[in-house]
Amino acid sequence: MLDQQPAPLLCPETKTQPAVKGASKVAPLIAQTIKVACSNCNLRELCMPMGLTSAEMDRIEDVVASRRKIKRGTTLFRNGEKFTSLYAIRTGFFKTCVASEDGRDQVTGFQMAGEVIGLDGIVNDHHTCDAVALEDAEVCVMPFDRIEELSREVNALQRHVHKIMSREIVRENGVMLLLGSMRAEERLAAFLLNLVQRLHARGFSQHELVLRMTREEIGSYLGLKLETVSRTFSKFVDDGIIEVKQRHVRILSTDALREIVNTKMGG
Repeated sequence: MLDQQPAPLLCPETKTQPAVKGASKVAPLIAQTIKVACSNCNLRELCMPMGLTSAEMDRIEDVVASRRKIKRGTTLFRNGEKFTSLYAIRTGFFKTCVASEDGRDQVTGFQMAGEVIGLDGIVNDHHTCDAVALEDAEVCVMPFDRIEELSREVNALQRHVHKIMSREIVRENGVMLLLGSMRAEERLAAFLLNLVQRLHARGFSQHELVLRMTREEIGSYLGLKLETVSRTFSKFVDDGIIEVKQRHVRILSTDALREIVNTKMGG
């Protein structure tokens, strides 16, 4: 069973943990604190434009209105709430989900440190899903009206926002492929490879990961029943592809996972 809660996802260089344990709270930042949060942040290359001048960086840093601590199991925003800001994840892991017709949560994505969430609210000025913290987390709050205003003056920021939106479109297309044509083994293999790739970009191991989500949540995202997810994990273990200990997964053969996915992609 994958039931033991892992430590929060931290940037490996800083090992910074959320300082506040308890209810979610918003903590406004002074300018100097914001500069530490952005200019010297180890996740800067993942959520900020590259090649900025010092003056441009100072202006972009001013967009960050506050940091917000989110306790595990609480929501950052809810379906139907008015859209005001984008959120850059500093620490922690989130899931986005919508309520299905039978009242159950349908997981639509998993987001980690260095990624931006809240894009769903741009189109109609209201959020279309819930964002729930899978562990204690911290986000940088970026009011969208200020992002729009500055994007007109800093071309690099405008291009970066477009890239973030494009990345979300590509992700949605990937999910459609997973749900529309892949078998259970192919879906889980693609899911594990995607997680490892994203974590490796943040300085973590290419072969080991800690699942922040439950198997039930994985199944909801991949369109699989819980027992199918568990059975597929067990098959990968029996085949010598992975080792599993509670939420800890060690990938013994990345090539085998790729072969499972590429067989479908090539066929």
